[in-house]
Amino acid sequence: MDEIGTNMARPEIRSFFDPVTSTATHIVHAGYGSACAIIDPVLDYDPKSGRIGDASADAVAAFVLEYGLTTEWILETHAHADHVSAAAILQSRLGGRIGIGERITEVQRVFKDLFHLGEAQTVDGSAFDHLFQQGEIFKVGALECKVHSVPGHTPACVAYQFGDVVFVGDTLFMPDVGTARCDFPGGDANALYQSIHRLLSLPAETTLYMCHDYPKNGRPVRLSCTISEQRAKNIHVADGITQAQFVAARSARDKTLEVPALLLPSVQININAGTLPHPESNGISYLKIPLNAL
Repeated sequence: MDEIGTNMARPEIRSFFDPVTSTATHIVHAGYGSACAIIDPVLDYDPKSGRIGDASADAVAAFVLEYGLTTEWILETHAHADHVSAAAILQSRLGGRIGIGERITEVQRVFKDLFHLGEAQTVDGSAFDHLFQQGEIFKVGALECKVHSVPGHTPACVAYQFGDVVFVGDTLFMPDVGTARCDFPGGDANALYQSIHRLLSLPAETTLYMCHDYPKNGRPVRLSCTISEQRAKNIHVADGITQAQFVAARSARDKTLEVPALLLPSVQININAGTLPHPESNGISYLKIPLNAL
């Protein structure tokens, strides 16, 4: 792999797990009083009442403040369909720039049409502070990060590499769970297989941090594992599983999966960097639910 961070500080990681959405938020920093990046933050959302809550964001913000960290980046691995992003609310409290992969523009175009959002929805990525390109390298204080484009789950998926640690988003799950679905707009099982194998070509001792865990057989939640574990044990992409075998199995499984419970509310917010819809004349924000469109 390209060597990065060889003379840089080593990342320290604090992870928060939201059991309601099975989502992990990670804070990457170099120790007390350093700069930090927050990856894939969660904003609580109750689909039954339509109420937004910030307990998950509060916990992240509390750690950042208690540890004396300066938030330089809030990083999204993609526009999530299973939880609402807390990027905007954390930026309002902690500062920092919100970044995502440059192909978010493709996702914005698809969902602008699905939700019939009209001129209110931009499709140039300007809702975010920065759009990352494949191979781009940027700093988080003394830390250095390289961006990997990993399309497949969505076109805009990226992974963030800090030295020998990579945050993979939904591209990979723990080995006993496998890989992400590819049946969302712009998803592609062939592309996902190729993206995963680019990640799995990194050194075997590289640690991968997941965005989700769905534990099986009563095991505790795990949020990280090594590339060697993935190559040996991943039920979908372990060594020896061909691209054709993966695509056939992934496509068959995706046909059995339900639409994520929070897809319709979350995507409308997440393609705009976690910014809630502008309140209408009565002071209330509204989301749209397309009928018979999915």
